[in-house]
Amino acid sequence: MELKRVVVSGLGAITPIGNTVPEFWNNLIKGKSGANLITRFDASKFKTKFACEVKNYDPKDYFDHKEARKLDLFSQFALVAADEAVKDSGLNLETVDLNKVGVIFGSGIGGFGTFYNEMKDFLQNVDIPRFNPFFIPKLIPDIAAGQISIKYGLRGPNFATVSACATSTNAIIDAFNYIRLGKAIAFLTGGAEAGINQPGVGGFNAMQAISTNNDEYETASRPFDKTRDGFVIGEGSGCLVLEELEHAKKRGARIYAEVVGGGMSADAYHLTAPHPEGLGAQLVMRNALEDAELSPEAVDYINVHGTATPLGDIAETKAIVNVFGDHAYSLNISSTKSMTGHLLGAAGAIESIASILAIRDGIIPPTVNFKEIDPQIDEKLNLTVNKAQKRTVNVALSNTFGFGGHNMSTLFKKYTE
Repeated sequence: MELKRVVVSGLGAITPIGNTVPEFWNNLIKGKSGANLITRFDASKFKTKFACEVKNYDPKDYFDHKEARKLDLFSQFALVAADEAVKDSGLNLETVDLNKVGVIFGSGIGGFGTFYNEMKDFLQNVDIPRFNPFFIPKLIPDIAAGQISIKYGLRGPNFATVSACATSTNAIIDAFNYIRLGKAIAFLTGGAEAGINQPGVGGFNAMQAISTNNDEYETASRPFDKTRDGFVIGEGSGCLVLEELEHAKKRGARIYAEVVGGGMSADAYHLTAPHPEGLGAQLVMRNALEDAELSPEAVDYINVHGTATPLGDIAETKAIVNVFGDHAYSLNISSTKSMTGHLLGAAGAIESIASILAIRDGIIPPTVNFKEIDPQIDEKLNLTVNKAQKRTVNVALSNTFGFGGHNMSTLFKKYTE
């Protein structure tokens, strides 16, 4: 069968450096750090006292009090991003066939904060076991997808992906495949996460996965740098409207870019560490290129996973050199996590948005907080350090990798007839 073409017609985001897509993008280009001291709880006794929180967020600006009480923070973020994306797309929900518009929206952890608060309350009153009637609906990871579909009456395929930090890229690839197979005409897709809480920070501290550089917290997310010591946890949501090309053209939609390929692979190596040679990362990028029927030389920009973990950055850059050969040194590479922190299951969505806007505007967002390259990372790579760079971007690749060895890569291309 002939596969249908899929385009991006709407974007929405709420992030640590901007609560709308324009604000997020402008701050990315400026190299703004989203890291600050934690305000969501008293972190004074934790090894890590900082994070990349969403700023100036008040649920009352988006939800009435009764509705907000039914929603974990991750679902609130999801609905905020989805609302911006729907409005941005110009989809007329009164005329579109809602049976053919779906939602694939993931979260790596789901309602972590809800679970913690309910268990804390229960243990303080164990003789009288009382639970919020919305306890389960607030915490399950699929509820954001369900809430979005209910809000807009979308009756197409509806589910959540869960693949740790690769979750929202997984969702985007699934939505892409459903549309090109003719199973739907459009999807709201992406991910949301709200893990800046006591068990989130404490758990990642116990794993020694997040930075403990409390003295230099604003610049602690430093991918590829010799002094990096782990990722900085972030929160928020990103949403993309993917649409079948002919449907988008027929309604006169503004098209940001075309989705041309998606790759998936597994490391099959370790719970949390990448393969030292990045074998899973190599495979997923090759799979994405094969799916898109593109040569490595077609790619102009890679938005890398680039978490600033000691092992991860080395493995990913090795994989890039292995897959792209000499062309690796002609590419622009950057890690926007240096500014946003790591949004876990939502990372792939906001990084896909960054990749798409790099295509639109011909600007590569930088890798900030960079001082000295790790000697185990190839110094000939253009890591777009500290300042944005202008460049025509026809094809952008976005990488996301998750605990458990889950690897996802998407390819976006400048739209042409």
